[in-house]
Amino acid sequence: MKKQLSIALLALFITTGQLLAQPAKHVIFLTIDGFRPDFYLDSGWQTPNLHALMKDGAYAKGVNSVFPSMTYPSHTTIITGVQPARHGIFYNNLFTPDGAPQQPYWQDSSIHVPTIWKAAKEKGMTVASLYWPVSANAPVDYNIPDIGGLGDAVREQYTLPQGFYAVVKKEVFGGVDKIDHGKNQNIAKIAAYVIKKSKPELMTIHVFSVDGAAHAVGRYGARVQEAVADADAAAGIIMDALKEAGIWESTVLLIGGDHGFYDVKKTISPNVWLKEAGLINDLKTGDWKAQFNSVGGSAYLYLKDPSDKTTANKVKALLEAQPDSVKQYYRIISKEQLDKGGYNPNVAFALTGEHDASFSAAGTGDAVKPGKGGTHGHFPDTRNIRTGLVAHGPGIRKGAVIEEMNLRDMTPIMVKLLGIAFPKTDGKIPAGLMDN
Repeated sequence: MKKQLSIALLALFITTGQLLAQPAKHVIFLTIDGFRPDFYLDSGWQTPNLHALMKDGAYAKGVNSVFPSMTYPSHTTIITGVQPARHGIFYNNLFTPDGAPQQPYWQDSSIHVPTIWKAAKEKGMTVASLYWPVSANAPVDYNIPDIGGLGDAVREQYTLPQGFYAVVKKEVFGGVDKIDHGKNQNIAKIAAYVIKKSKPELMTIHVFSVDGAAHAVGRYGARVQEAVADADAAAGIIMDALKEAGIWESTVLLIGGDHGFYDVKKTISPNVWLKEAGLINDLKTGDWKAQFNSVGGSAYLYLKDPSDKTTANKVKALLEAQPDSVKQYYRIISKEQLDKGGYNPNVAFALTGEHDASFSAAGTGDAVKPGKGGTHGHFPDTRNIRTGLVAHGPGIRKGAVIEEMNLRDMTPIMVKLLGIAFPKTDGKIPAGLMDN
């Protein structure tokens, strides 16, 4: 019998690439939108809970994002372990070639590969997700999805279980008409309610006021300080809930993010150049040959005819023809780089901002203007755009310091911690992070 069991386990190992031990009974992943390693590496930030977790756990000095380093593609990589070319979420919003208002990716069905939510659910685990991007109709027990700008009525419609949003308004917030989810601690209070009520084996939580503050004022400033302190307090609320629920010792708490931030000093509108060159005449009628889809610190060249290399080369020539004083603000990311990185396969090439530049979709006016605030979306090969990770709990090696890792590594970590079967990912568990 023992021999048969050993053979079965070996077969499972060969099939899944891992032996399904379960170091932790619960995994809670809290993402702080716009999370930067300096929030816990530099003492100037008010993050006592992060520092306490670091002291008794592990952390990364930097986590590379995806391209674009935007919220929705990044969060989808976190829960799939694969790059955007495989999971299919290329931006926060779907590109519209006719210039129509862009709508967010928000339905779980938009994701082209398995998620860790589904894998955990198939193992019989209780799964919860709060304000996570691209999660509407996800296979979870508790869900309040991030649905972009579609409005609170849509969010409530897709909340699970049915009527849960109303329950939260009443039992967590004393009967309010609207939940102020702009406060990180409010989302954490909902998480605490679910933790104490159902003790989920897997829970993903997304808070986002740090991102809003950094977009408004840049990397530094009182508003960012306040938002970071609020995010740290949210982590504290979740920690307290785990202790009150009696599952602190059996829980791994992962606190990470999606991207870093750059200040914005210049705004570049490359479609102005394309319009002047006659490559964009009228998007609504389809009278165009090439256009850039601009998303913060990056822009992506779409060709009406994807095989039109002549037009692609003409656009490159336009970019190269700009004076050095303008060319300093962008760098071309080639089709080969996009393919190698596992990024959007539908574009001819992309631009990433340099020297604190961001991109605009405008097709008229000055192509180069002063900028303000902060942004992200840049190619993930610079320090400022990195996000971070703090990890604490059973199976995490105390004192481990990871010099550099990737967002796609998050899924393998969670898979190993929960001991669940999962398809091969693009990521790997960073050496030294876990006890075995």
